[in-house]
Amino acid sequence: MTLTERVAQLRQARTPFVHATVVRAQPPASAHAGDEAILLADGTIEGFVGGQCAQNSVRKAALGALQVGQSVLLRVLPDGDVHFPEAPGACVVVNPCLSGGALEIFLAPEVPAPLVQIVGATPVADRVADLCAVLGYDVRRPAGVDDADFGDTTAVVIASLGGPEAEIVRAALDAGVRYVGLVASRVRGTSILDTMQLAQAERARVHTPVGLSIGAKTPAEIAVSIVAEVIQGIRVGGLAKRSYDTHAGPSVEHHCDAHGH
Repeated sequence: MTLTERVAQLRQARTPFVHATVVRAQPPASAHAGDEAILLADGTIEGFVGGQCAQNSVRKAALGALQVGQSVLLRVLPDGDVHFPEAPGACVVVNPCLSGGALEIFLAPEVPAPLVQIVGATPVADRVADLCAVLGYDVRRPAGVDDADFGDTTAVVIASLGGPEAEIVRAALDAGVRYVGLVASRVRGTSILDTMQLAQAERARVHTPVGLSIGAKTPAEIAVSIVAEVIQGIRVGGLAKRSYDTHAGPSVEHHCDAHGH
């Protein structure tokens, strides 16, 4: 499998990774400009961007970049004067191997887009799906609770206006979804939740009436209010924040000081 094919596979599986590319190499480094690798959240390296000493530094910086979701230029330099052009803001580490050369490696983290699952075949559901697609979110539209897999889901919007709504709410909560939006009137939504005997923490994750209060009337306006509430949860409430296994090393913020050294 080529690196390009592997990247496509990881994207399809919504697996976070870091794409590492050697942009400059100075002998006796074993890597060359253009060498590439993929680094996974468990520290696995697929590809080649340098020998064992360089790999350790790359792994630590890559996991840090994945944590903060920001690209970084990593400079792995031998302990001595190396005439590399200055790179403001770069993360600089010393290669502990005596035979190591100098490398510059660009680390680009790729984190899956928020996943919004929309249940229902109604105009509101259609408009919510349209808006989420415009925002670049991943959208899935399960036909019902038997067709749904709510793992790794940022938000679930139930816009079926009837049917097994309580069962879908229960399935989403059991899967750990932190935002469940139920399109219903205040009276009907409260009635549905009351029959479920939810714990207080669970009920706090269910939004009904769903959406921000903007006086929305049409399906498109209602969809705007719902998606706006989801955006608020993502940008303000940390709805899409994920935890990655970073046991292989500290984050990039701790690996380099504020000046990039």
